[in-house]
Amino acid sequence: MAASLPRSTAAAATAATPDSESGPRLWDPVVRVSHWGIALVVLFNAVLDQGGGTLHVTLGWIGMALLALRFIWGFAGPAEARFTAFPPRPVAALAHLGALRRGALRRYRSHNPAGALMAYALWALLALIMATGLIMTGGRTPMRVAEENAAVAAGDWSVLVKTGKTGEDAGKGLKKAAGEVHEMAADLILILVLLHVAGVAVESRALGRNLLAPMLAGGRRQ
Repeated sequence: MAASLPRSTAAAATAATPDSESGPRLWDPVVRVSHWGIALVVLFNAVLDQGGGTLHVTLGWIGMALLALRFIWGFAGPAEARFTAFPPRPVAALAHLGALRRGALRRYRSHNPAGALMAYALWALLALIMATGLIMTGGRTPMRVAEENAAVAAGDWSVLVKTGKTGEDAGKGLKKAAGEVHEMAADLILILVLLHVAGVAVESRALGRNLLAPMLAGGRRQ
């Protein structure tokens, strides 16, 4: 019969392993699909697509759906996907960056404090971009935008004529302001994305494990 550890020794071994390190964990499919789906939406709309077009608006609506799904999953998903697993803690994030500089990192089941803060910043910017996009388009659906663009391409500009003058100037001012905020937020999110990618690379090297692989294939954290 295999010998068992004395109770005191087993307790000491358990205490030596932080709760944040115990047990391998998977990034579930909803987290991965929403993460990469939103990443593709940002990439296409920022780099490969012209703003205001049908594709741009369609991708914006897809991004809203994915962001809403991730928000719901933050309350209903598995433990590592829930917001309670990685609350935004600026002080803890700074401490984590200090530990990274000293080479004294600990492992986390979910996002580390710096990664968590970045996630919330990216989500906030995405929400701002999408809200201002809705203001700029008047909340029109991608189908409606496609119909209007097709009509204009055919020479029918009447679809763009607004009827009624009440609040027209105020509406134009709001759309102009929304457009400026939209562009600034879109530029800022690209900067944060680059910082996020750099952070993943640096931390992967510091921990000696690939942090990207689990998000790609759902592999187990080690």
